[in-house]
Amino acid sequence: MTESEDFKKNVKLAIKGDKEAFSRLYALMYKDLYHTAYYSLRNEHDVADVVSETVLDAFSSIKKLRSEEAFKAWIFKILSAKIKRKQSEYANTPSDITEPEYENTLARGFEFEHVELAQAMNSIEDTDRLILSLSVLCGYTGEEIASVCGMNPSTVRSRLMRTKEKLKNYIDA
Repeated sequence: MTESEDFKKNVKLAIKGDKEAFSRLYALMYKDLYHTAYYSLRNEHDVADVVSETVLDAFSSIKKLRSEEAFKAWIFKILSAKIKRKQSEYANTPSDITEPEYENTLARGFEFEHVELAQAMNSIEDTDRLILSLSVLCGYTGEEIASVCGMNPSTVRSRLMRTKEKLKNYIDA
């Protein structure tokens, strides 16, 4: 059985209420979920909250999922909505935080080795940071990201290209 077939089998079982199957799915996806949230939010506490809420929502509503193939896009749509909600809280809440807390407990192996990179990541828009993390960290295609973000695939590709260029220019400056 291929990895893809095994994944689909676990999704089918999770839809039928198998908690162990859902746990196996989480084990396969948690790094992508955390990394995406980490690069989109300001601190690790919010990342942990958003991922936990995403997993709880996914677990409680997985029986509504109609297609095994849609699981990844579906869970990232939930994550994206949670991230956007948290980002809107940042905009509406006065805070002493001026820059994201780029600590490395959750993102081991993805910590910012240079302050310039942390500042560059902070310079891009929230949606562009989400698109970049889904593409670069998680390896999703423009079409998959478009599905998660509710955008046109060509818009995702052009935003991704502009974001990469902006980061390159920021770091080269």
